[in-house]
Parts: sequence; structure tokens; C-alpha cells
Amino acid sequence: MPKQTILGRVTQLAKANLNALLDQAEDPQKMLDQLIRDYSNNIREAEEAVATTIGNLRMLEQDLKEDQDAAVEWGGKALAASRKADELRAGDNATEADKFDRLAKVALGRQLQSEKEAKGAEPTIASQTEVVEKLRSGLDRMKTKLTELESRRDQLVARAKTAQAQNQMMDAAQNIDVLDPTSELSRFEEKVRREEARALGKQELAASSLDAQFEELDALGDEAEITARLAALKATT
Repeated sequence: MPKQTILGRVTQLAKANLNALLDQAEDPQKMLDQLIRDYSNNIREAEEAVATTIGNLRMLEQDLKEDQDAAVEWGGKALAASRKADELRAGDNATEADKFDRLAKVALGRQLQSEKEAKGAEPTIASQTEVVEKLRSGLDRMKTKLTELESRRDQLVARAKTAQAQNQMMDAAQNIDVLDPTSELSRFEEKVRREEARALGKQELAASSLDAQFEELDALGDEAEITARLAALKATT
């Protein structure tokens, strides 16, 4: 997988707007479960790709180290051959001295080639190092986003259960209102009140009848008294 493709994918996933996704979802919980699965898979794929990129970087760094070591080694060989040539030339052995001078030149050529290869690799290694750091940062953000997803999913499940319980409670309350047993009690109470009123009416009626009887009795007593007094008057005349 090309480095830029990996980097773009990691960046896109890390910047995903969870709130916008949740607002657009018909079933946020299912969407979060799917997102968690997708993110987990993408993180594993990205980790493998980043690991490959890091491995390539380490190989480049190893090659650079080998070129640098080779440059130092060839420089040492060139110096040794040059000193040997000087030593032979001082001993009037020009033929052998020329031979070692040629060896010194060969070594210097190898040293120069190694230095060029090392210098040419340095920008690539610097660029690869920057890419690796960005990929690592993107992976860290993806893992943070995954943790956020899991937390949001758990919160959503808890809220859904709470809302379900509240809805069940409200439905039960509405059913109680529709079939309110107190309405039956009210009707029974009204019936009792009517019976109590009838009893009071009967008591009042009975009381007035009794008073009339006593009044009648009193009237009879008065009439008897008058009759008696009349008889008494007649008896005196």
C-alpha cells in the first residue's frame, strides 16, 4: 500500500465527525456497533501498513549506516595504502609504491561512492521518518476515537434502557388514568351520599310527623279542659 494512501486513510478516519454520523443514523446504537467493528479492522490494517513502513525505514537506516561505515572503512584503507606507498617510495621501490598508490585511489573512489550513497539516502530517510511519525500520530488518534466510540456506545445503550423504562412507566401511568379505579369509588360515594340524604329526609319527616302528633295531643288536652270548665260553670248555675 502506498505511503500517501495509508497516511490519507489514517487521517480521514481519525477526523471522522461522530456527532454528524450519529445525527444522520436511524439507529445510532447499531451504527456505533458497526463503526466500532470497522474502526477496529481499519486500525489493524493501518497498524500492519505502518509496521511495514517502519520496517522499510529501518532498512534504509541500516543501509545508510552501512554506507557510512563503508566510507570510513575505505578511507582507512586508502590511508593505509598511501602510507605503504610512501614507505616503499622512500625505500626506492617505486614500482610497488605506484601499486599501493593505485590501491589508495581505488579505496578513495569506493569511499566517495559510499559517501554519495549515504548522502543521497538521507533526504529519503528524513521524509520516511516524517511519514512514520504522522502515521503513528494518526493511529494514536484512531485509537482515541475508538475509545470514544465505545464510550458513546455504552452511554447510548444506558440512555436507551433508561428511556425504555421511563416509557413503560408512563404507559402504565396512562393506563391507570384511563382505567382509574377512583372513578368507581366516586360513583359509590355519590350513591352513599344519596342514601344518607334519604335517611336524613326520612328522619326529618319522621320528626315533623311526631311534632304534629304532639301538637294534636296538646290540642285535645286543651279541648278537654275547656269542656270540663264549661261543665263546671253549668253546675254552678
